[in-house]
Amino acid sequence: MDRTESMPAQTVPAGVAGADPGSVLLPGHDVPLGRYTTVRRLLPQRQRRMVGAWCFVDHFGPDDVAERPGMEVPPHPHTGLQTVTWLLDGEIVHRDSLGNVQPIRPGELNVMTSGHGIAHSERSPAAHPPLMHGVQLWVALPDPARAGAADFAHHADLPAWRDGDLDVTLLVGELGGARSPAVVHTPLLGAQLEVRGPAPATLPLRRDFEYGLLAMSGSARVDEVALAPGALLYLGVGRDALTLRAEPGSRLLLLGGTPFEEPLVMWWNFVGRSHEEVAAAREDWMAGRRFGTVADDAAPPLPAPALPTTRLKARDRRGTLFG
Repeated sequence: MDRTESMPAQTVPAGVAGADPGSVLLPGHDVPLGRYTTVRRLLPQRQRRMVGAWCFVDHFGPDDVAERPGMEVPPHPHTGLQTVTWLLDGEIVHRDSLGNVQPIRPGELNVMTSGHGIAHSERSPAAHPPLMHGVQLWVALPDPARAGAADFAHHADLPAWRDGDLDVTLLVGELGGARSPAVVHTPLLGAQLEVRGPAPATLPLRRDFEYGLLAMSGSARVDEVALAPGALLYLGVGRDALTLRAEPGSRLLLLGGTPFEEPLVMWWNFVGRSHEEVAAAREDWMAGRRFGTVADDAAPPLPAPALPTTRLKARDRRGTLFG
């Protein structure tokens, strides 16, 4: 699962620049994930790399997997991040080097904290639902959490409520007076919005957060910008409310957080701060050190690709190079 990013240019949709210069429409691009799955990668891109501490957004499906294996991602390592997995359809079994074996189904949340190092695999069970649709996201860990112990949590009961024609499920953070049980290490928000009627919906926002809105299914309109399935609209900072219109049945993912100011090196499955840190993680993985063995998964670990011939450099959330 080579996740070294390829970052096409961004486009600013008509009608946005005058009202909110920070808004950018990110259509995403297709990336193979394992042998059988293709994802649409929304973050990082060349100029908009993050939304808060959200540093990686993959949207997959809806895919017909009735006659296919579904997701098949063998054991691989992570450092310096949390993985957040949310399904709309299907089932995936998470296995990791802490000994966890945990199925995830729609309406449930998996949060894996890599800390200094963890390995895991993601596979559809042999008998799986015919559709697979969801998102996997990465959260950059700040100092000192990124050097801490690894952890995993499964949340089958999340805060959920109806607000007018909008059904809200809170994945992480706080919204509308509710708080998610998921542990995060920076001020962060992740919420699914499911539209039940044609009336415009308004949600309160924090002015110190930056936000992005992903259309997972259906379509939406924000600031007169049309948001098609599989596209992410970066909303910038300084908003105290979000008003959207969407066709009934649309499911949207609202992401937000305080801007993450620590420069990052993101290469393959590692999030670090320097070339040396990432190179050491790769060396440890290939030597069988640090990351442990994934429970109940006999597949060979995924080998790391060769490091690039040029030095990896840290970038901030705006894409500015350091070092």
